[in-house]
Amino acid sequence: MKKDDCIFCKLANGDIPVEPVYEDDIVKVIFDASPASRGHLLIIPKEHVSNIYELDDNLAAHIFKTAVKLAKALNAVCDYDGLNVLQNNGEAAGQTVFHFHMHLIPRYKGDTVNVCWKPGEPDADELSEIRNNIAKEIQNG
Repeated sequence: MKKDDCIFCKLANGDIPVEPVYEDDIVKVIFDASPASRGHLLIIPKEHVSNIYELDDNLAAHIFKTAVKLAKALNAVCDYDGLNVLQNNGEAAGQTVFHFHMHLIPRYKGDTVNVCWKPGEPDADELSEIRNNIAKEIQNG
């Protein structure tokens, strides 16, 4: 189901004309309007889902299969040196359009793209607690 006031719903469903790089019944792949690098793509589901928490298993699998297919084709065409597969959820994580989308960002030696963080120090007790709580959440489904 699409959302009337969502720009990505409009792009993915043809309400705003765009020349897709790839399209099927479930997703549309387009060039990012403000690319981080040459060949930067967005995979956008046609159904409105705000973030990863709203994806069902089938849609998630289809999006990732599409990412693999497009990454291979894009690499053959653009001959990049690396690839960032990026997906943000929530404002704190950098999400600015609240319709799930996945970025494929080709990386070239010497480019100025910056996707990084300052490495932290893991706390063994905290990691154990988080791992145990995740296991409980998964069991409770």
